[in-house]
Amino acid sequence: MPKRFQLSRRRQRLQSCSGWTLIEMTVALFAGSMILTAIVTTTVFVSKSFIAIGNYTDLGKASRLTLDTMSRDIRNATALVSYATNAITLSNQDGTQVTYDWYPATSHFVRSDSSGSRIMLAGCDFLNFHVYQRNPTNNFQFAPATTPSQTKLVDVSWRCSRKILGAKINTESVQTAEIVIRN
Repeated sequence: MPKRFQLSRRRQRLQSCSGWTLIEMTVALFAGSMILTAIVTTTVFVSKSFIAIGNYTDLGKASRLTLDTMSRDIRNATALVSYATNAITLSNQDGTQVTYDWYPATSHFVRSDSSGSRIMLAGCDFLNFHVYQRNPTNNFQFAPATTPSQTKLVDVSWRCSRKILGAKINTESVQTAEIVIRN
């Protein structure tokens, strides 16, 4: 075999065994970092979405349970004993009382009766009670009750929220209801 042919073959073998060039390495690093960035961004977005869905579900469940319990208690009450914008106390037929209190400092909405207290809503940012007389005035507007004994309609509204990764982004539940005292 000619010597020239042996040298070119040796050169080809050496070139095929050599490492990447600087340009090839730069392109590979750029492409890899782009793929890694896309994966991390997608993972963070999906994680936040799953947390938000879990928060919405939890808030919705707590709000439904609270509204069901409160509706039962208000409808079965014989009278409203006391009223404030953040608390009401109801009297039952057996003489016991049920109290609903919102504590802004702890963001808890609590139901209390003779058997004890229970936190109905946690993370409650806003809660407000209004009381009205039973009969509507013109244009079907209910007249505000001036004393607890006049009250036949309780209007309640609240807003609860949760944090996603330490920040209140958009996970909140808003509820409002008008409940009539039947007795």
